[in-house]
Amino acid sequence: MRVEGRKTFAATGGKPFDPAKPALIFIHGAGIDHTVWSLQTRYFAHHGRSVLAVDLPGHGRSESAPVGSIEAYSEWIGQLIEAAGVARAALAGHSMGALIALETAARMPEKVSALALLGVAARMPVHPDLLAAADANDPLAFELVTSWGYGKAAHLGGNKAPGVWMLGGGKRLLERSAPGVLANDFRACDAYKTAADAASRISCPSLFVLGAADRMTPPKAAAPLANAMEGARTIVLPNAGHMMMIEQPDATLEALRSIL
Repeated sequence: MRVEGRKTFAATGGKPFDPAKPALIFIHGAGIDHTVWSLQTRYFAHHGRSVLAVDLPGHGRSESAPVGSIEAYSEWIGQLIEAAGVARAALAGHSMGALIALETAARMPEKVSALALLGVAARMPVHPDLLAAADANDPLAFELVTSWGYGKAAHLGGNKAPGVWMLGGGKRLLERSAPGVLANDFRACDAYKTAADAASRISCPSLFVLGAADRMTPPKAAAPLANAMEGARTIVLPNAGHMMMIEQPDATLEALRSIL
């Protein structure tokens, strides 16, 4: 598909996208792509939803350069919804993608039917040393993000598929991003300071999915957002780190099913 005249890639979970079905859009986090949603995308596509697990601009297989702010990314998601030929869509976002989903729902409530926010916090500041490493395309940035992004179980193995190295896969996903993409996304997260205000304007059914062992966005950091959103539900996954949809894909799916 094309968004704002640029080729945009989105996985559909193995089923053709049908605008007549309820639409669900998955939005990934900083420096990565749609592949983090593999299990969840496929499930919903085979259970009554039309799914788009999108590569944001400049990420994965989508053209153009990454945009420079959470607000600009949210405007892009609005354009994506229109390009998909649907009036409304449910949004599921992770980390930076959760901020994008939140901002989209606040700016365009008529386009968002439900909201699931995973690994999110009211503020996502980035340490200057990590930002400097990302600016320099230093492999240290990928190592630090991977180390902090996965919970203890993932560091010891933890994958249901024998022989599959969870942390190695996460690091490789970051390494294959284009130079400057991770730094761009970090700056967008660091600069975004209006999440609580956006949360106060959310009116659609909303869910927080948080990892009890998340060191990047611990559950307490999402509390100001959850408290600002009337009726929002929170599910905390025991032993899950920041990358809960990879670390605990089944538990993440069950949480998402409760609202989507």
